[in-house]
Amino acid sequence: MDTDVDAEIVIVGAGICGLATALALHRKRIKSVVLERSETVRATGAAIIVQANGWRALDELGIGSTLRETAIQIHRKCTFSGEDSYRLTRLSQWNFHLGTIRTNCQVLSVELDPVTKFPHLMLSNGSVLRAKVVIGCDGVNSAIASMFGLHRTTLRLFSTSVARGFTNYPNGHKFSSEFVMMSKGQVQLGRLPVTDKLVYWFVTRLRTSKDSKIWKDPVLIRQSLMESMKGFPAEAMEMMRNSKLSFLHLTELKYRPPWDLLFNNFRKGTVTIAGDAMHPTGPFVAQGGSASIEDAIVLARCLAQKMFDDKNKTEETTINSAMAEEAFDQYVKERKMRNFWLSFHSFLVGKKLDTTSSIIRFIILAIMSTLFRDPDWHSRYHCGNL
Repeated sequence: MDTDVDAEIVIVGAGICGLATALALHRKRIKSVVLERSETVRATGAAIIVQANGWRALDELGIGSTLRETAIQIHRKCTFSGEDSYRLTRLSQWNFHLGTIRTNCQVLSVELDPVTKFPHLMLSNGSVLRAKVVIGCDGVNSAIASMFGLHRTTLRLFSTSVARGFTNYPNGHKFSSEFVMMSKGQVQLGRLPVTDKLVYWFVTRLRTSKDSKIWKDPVLIRQSLMESMKGFPAEAMEMMRNSKLSFLHLTELKYRPPWDLLFNNFRKGTVTIAGDAMHPTGPFVAQGGSASIEDAIVLARCLAQKMFDDKNKTEETTINSAMAEEAFDQYVKERKMRNFWLSFHSFLVGKKLDTTSSIIRFIILAIMSTLFRDPDWHSRYHCGNL
């Protein structure tokens, strides 16, 4: 069995959060290794929505101006459910190079060295990677979080599923640069133009018993969506009927109770988690990707502050356990309440969509109107300088 000994900081997962964390560390002159279980780093899903706070975070990473060239700005809102204007950036445009990314490296288990207390990662290729720091950016079903007991509660499912996709209009569409939300009962359709010939859309509806069987079959997904959208305008049905099957995704929405964020430490030794591994939420406030980038910036800033103090500003330094633990404690402290309120807002919107009780819906709306009176509160946030 081979053993690698040259990795001080290991990031598990090469999604948005993992790559953003690696880039943030790189900009602070801190090297890292990214492990990705897939054979290649690839774009998945349909698209992500980035609001103002997300663009501030991307600017801190130094890639905001580049991504703006491929993003579509929604100039004004046109909604039926209180949503705000967004910018849409194609996930496939997240193409930047950094550090070392090792693909086809699935983490099977993580153990702490009995002497050094540093983590050892057992990989699917038979090797053991000895690291000083591990950052789990491995998504909703985080193996790192599970192995280290960084969550006290299990994932739960909303009663709502979400489908996302694109529709191409060869002769051009007539939609203006607006984010439009349509609702009928417990079904919601969101529509965003990407170009003059391409439209991004998403549908939320109650989860059905068929979803677990059809989620891999785009033809059946589209058929199921059209059945649930009966009564929607003809242009909406046409958009769904002509959607591109290769980009059609149906997802069950998993979440952790928001109060779980208040009572978990999210740091064990020199191991921590970020992004969906820490705060999986529904997509209802469109902040999952942006919050993950915020995590990356705060985490890198906290590590750099501990590694490069006044004595070490211009010197090469290695990280030790005390540095990492103090940095991670500060990171968790900074992110806890921000992520709690994002999760709580998303939780309330998700439960409002789930329930068929007018009384419960009234109570939820009352709570939201009290706590989240400003619909743009989450986009006004700035995670600070990198």
